[in-house]
Formats: sequence, C-alpha cells, structure tokens
Amino acid sequence: MPEWTHIAVRSIVAVAVLFLLTRILGKKQISQLTFFEYVAGITLGELAGFISTDIGAHFMLGIAAIAVWFSVPLLFELISLRSKRIRELVEGKGTIFIKEGKVLEENLKKERYSADELLGRLRKKNVFNMADVEFAVLETTGELSVLLKPEHQPLTPKKLGIAVGPERETQTVIMDGSILDEPLAAYGLSREWLLTELEKIGVTLENVFLGQVDAYGQLRVDVFDDMLQLPQASQKETLFATLKKCEADLALFSLATEKFAAKRMYGRCSEQMAKVVEAVTPLLKR
Repeated sequence: MPEWTHIAVRSIVAVAVLFLLTRILGKKQISQLTFFEYVAGITLGELAGFISTDIGAHFMLGIAAIAVWFSVPLLFELISLRSKRIRELVEGKGTIFIKEGKVLEENLKKERYSADELLGRLRKKNVFNMADVEFAVLETTGELSVLLKPEHQPLTPKKLGIAVGPERETQTVIMDGSILDEPLAAYGLSREWLLTELEKIGVTLENVFLGQVDAYGQLRVDVFDDMLQLPQASQKETLFATLKKCEADLALFSLATEKFAAKRMYGRCSEQMAKVVEAVTPLLKR
C-alpha cells in the first residue's frame, strides 16, 4: 500500500474514532472547558494527529492511548456528577471578584487578573461602570458572571406588575420555498391554511426563503425578492381595536337610551367587555 494511502486510511479512522469519543463525552467538550477538559481535549487531538501520520508507530497502540485519555475524563465526569468534592477537585470552584459592590483584590491576585482585565470582562457584559455591579464571579469555565445592582437591572413585565401570556416556540414552516410539515403540524395547522395566508399577503410559495409561525398563529415570511414590500401582519391589532370598539359602543348605548332596564343592561355588558379587554391585553399588545 502506498504511503499516502496508508496515511489517508489511518487519518480517516482517527477522525472517526475521535468524533465518536467526542460525541460520547458530550457537548461540554466543545463549550467552555474546565482545566481537566482542556488538557484532555488537547491530548486527544495530539494523539489523533500522531497516529495519523507516524507510519512507523503501531496503529493500535495509538488507539489504546486515545482510549485511556477518553476513559479517564469520562470516568471523572461520571464520578463528579455524584460527588461535590470530586467535582470541585476536577473542575475547581468559582472565584468571587466583586461582592456587594466591592472589588475583592485578593481574589483578583489569586487568579492573576489585573484591573484592566476585569474592566474588559465587564465591558463584554455591557457593563461600563463598575459601580453598577452588585456581584461578579469568575466561573470554573473562565466565564465572568455579573449581577447588576437592582436599580440598574432592566425592567421586566413582572417588575411592572404586567401579566403576560405564555410563550411558545416559533416554528419554521417554510424553508427555501418548501413547506415543512412537521413544524406546521406542531401548531395544528395545515398546508391549506399556510397557502391561504400566503395568498393574503400576495406571495407565492416558491418566492419564500423563510416562513415562521409565532405563538399567536401569525405567519411572517422573508422572500428571495428583497425589493418586494410585504404588508405587516395586523391580526392582533385589529382584534384589539375591535374589542375596544365594542366596549365603547356598549357604553355609548347605555348613555343614549332612556329606558332604565336597557341602560342597566348595556352598562353591565360594557363592564364585562372591559374585563375581557383587560384580560386579553397582555396577549394582544406585545
């Protein structure tokens, strides 16, 4: 067998083995790594490269070395799931850099972090004023987690006392001009409904690059023809306006009639409609 063929075969086998082992080790191997995972990942890559090109070395000896370097991290990972002490030994512990708004200089020195590096990490978290930080910790993966002081945290509907409706995953139902039946069925929708919605906005299926249905059943599309102007979806706005109009009409009828029974009936209906509008506002005004 020619040398180049030998190397090609060994490389293909090494790549296949390395890919399989990485899949078994899981997504942590390709995310932010701990010290142990970092060392294991580099060594596995080096071993795979070595057995691919060193024709003089026995191929199975390289596979055995890879198996050992695969088994040890996997074993420690399984043990660390059950033992906090082993987990801290293998992965380390987070280091607090800022606590109650105060920088802990000793911890910075322990991790060999300068003030400039800390400020740079804060800027990556969109924090440009250190006085805004309540708590910051350097995680075992090297990522800096930051908690802002309450007055600098972004507002949420909960803080404003606003009730919001449940959110569902947006489903992609059209891709590259082809209908995806499984995501469409997940929302209980049919191809006929989809084609009708496309007809409403005057777009053909073949011209749709990407089409998505949101949690409220609204179809939003992006077309291949970037010059084509699409009408904005307004079902929610139209429904909300209709409900408000019904409430206003009932109140107007109550004021217009002179009959006591009718005035009372219209007034009661207006109050009920107002409660309906209040209940659906979080779903329609977002």
